[in-house]
Amino acid sequence: MATLASHLARLKDRLKFTDTPGLDAQVLMAHILGKQRTWVLSHLEAELADLQAQALNSAATRLEAGEPLPYVLGEWEFFGLPFTITPQVLIPRPETELLVETALSWLDKHPERRMAADIGTGSGCIAVSLAKKVSDLRVVATDISDSALQVASENCLRHKVTPRVQLLEADLMDGMDQRFDLICANLPYIPSAVLHKLAVYGREPALALDGGERGLDLIARLLRQAPGSLFPGGLLLLEIETSQGEEVLKLASRAFTGGEIHIFQDLAGHDRVVYINS
Repeated sequence: MATLASHLARLKDRLKFTDTPGLDAQVLMAHILGKQRTWVLSHLEAELADLQAQALNSAATRLEAGEPLPYVLGEWEFFGLPFTITPQVLIPRPETELLVETALSWLDKHPERRMAADIGTGSGCIAVSLAKKVSDLRVVATDISDSALQVASENCLRHKVTPRVQLLEADLMDGMDQRFDLICANLPYIPSAVLHKLAVYGREPALALDGGERGLDLIARLLRQAPGSLFPGGLLLLEIETSQGEEVLKLASRAFTGGEIHIFQDLAGHDRVVYINS
């Protein structure tokens, strides 16, 4: 049986088409072994059993075929928490953590505000993260995809927040007569023509990525719905594509006349989250 070091060397060579082949090889090895990556790096002289080697080869083959690493692993980390991920949901991005951080900061300053909504929840990573960090928060999480809601339900169970997160199949906020203190949304915002040219097209669900001709179809619809769904003084947080800030600000100003509206930038200095305090 070959050592972990030799398996990692071969795996790194097979994954050289990725941006981080060494890291991806280590993550995949740790997943197959059910260990932490640090354990793998400190036990390079260990050997793989035949079944483990077969599983590693099968996973590497899936990656070579273009399947994203999180789908091969079946989970991905977001906001320091592991989330079950399937091809039916978008892979959580670190940029979205800014939205969660902004929401948590506002909730901390407003302890009386404890009714939230996560529109277009996908895997449930936003809703679950908020409920996990704020023990008395109640969240309604909507998605148009029943398959996505099944994944979100699994993540609610995984993190023991099911009693406080209500999952609802809905097109944005259609048919909802409830009002909220906080509404969060990471909606599809890539223009259709742009999406079709990106590597992510065909690898992750188009339903979670395609924002229409200008990328603003769903954002504009939600901005029309949200004013009637927020309690006075409530907060709406929207993740946007980096070039959409100015246009979304105009849409938000029309929908929330007199509201406090800002744009927050991510760690790369790009416009990322629109903050609308009604």
